Amino acid sequence: MKKSIFKEGKKYTFSVEMNNPTEEIVGEFGYSFSYEVINLPQSTDYNIADIKKLQETYYQIIPKISLNSEIAKRAFLIAPILTEIAKNTDSKINVEYTIEVDDKLSGSLDYLIRSNQELLVIEAKKGDLVLVVGRVSYVAM
Repeated sequence: MKKSIFKEGKKYTFSVEMNNPTEEIVGEFGYSFSYEVINLPQSTDYNIADIKKLQETYYQIIPKISLNSEIAKRAFLIAPILTEIAKNTDSKINVEYTIEVDDKLSGSLDYLIRSNQELLVIEAKKGDLVLVVGRVSYVAM
């Protein structure tokens, strides 16, 4: 039997950076990992003026802001977009959503967005933004 990458009796959180490859970490929970191009649902039922205003704001403000932290990315990149999503869709946005996977892993997701059977998780990390998309039926919570 393969030795676990987790230390027995130790609880991990999402904020802990492990040096193991992502494939090994998710494999511990019986999942697999892959990079794929995703096609998100698109709508034509939105106010184009709102989108243009958001776009103009980004072009004017983002060059003036240092985005070298998770908090900065959440406040200046993600939150304005999620505000528009909330205004234009029938979805529920949870901020700092606490989740306990099992006795080894727990933590909080920066944003969890639910709409019908679609699920979107957004994590703002210091290095990159992480986007996880799936269907509720595929996600064990």
